Amino acid sequence: MAIPSAGPPVSPFGNEPSGRLRAEVERLCDEALRQKDLAHRRADFWAKVDIALGFPAALLAGVSGAAGLASVDARIPAALVALTAAGCAAGAGFLRGDSRRVANKRARQAWAAVEAKARMKLAKERLDAEDLGEVLERRQVALAAYEGEDFPPEGPPAVPGR
Repeated sequence: MAIPSAGPPVSPFGNEPSGRLRAEVERLCDEALRQKDLAHRRADFWAKVDIALGFPAALLAGVSGAAGLASVDARIPAALVALTAAGCAAGAGFLRGDSRRVANKRARQAWAAVEAKARMKLAKERLDAEDLGEVLERRQVALAAYEGEDFPPEGPPAVPGR
């Protein structure tokens, strides 16, 4: 009677090329999931920054205008409030929170497409180098999405179930 070894569990695919391809596609799927979540959190952050700087700038500009017109004595405080509003507006313009939010939303969609493609490939019984290549191409598109580059000419990748 044979005694089973107490070593680490052995993958059903072993060390064959298909098993290594599957492990790499699984790694890409995990990376895509992490990057998608990170892009989502970044998009939320930049939306909050945009509101936190833009709304006070607009409010302070209105208040300073009204105070400046109200009386001669209120012109110095109105000027200080106007300078504060200008600072908020300049900060919002410098940080470009809106464009960063849009870039992260675009990246989130691209990473979701990488994850979907990887999951579709993992549903296959056997993977080949072409399968890994397709997932890696989607990854390149996702990396380029942060820079504002559009999807390839054939359009954005389709996500199953949508």
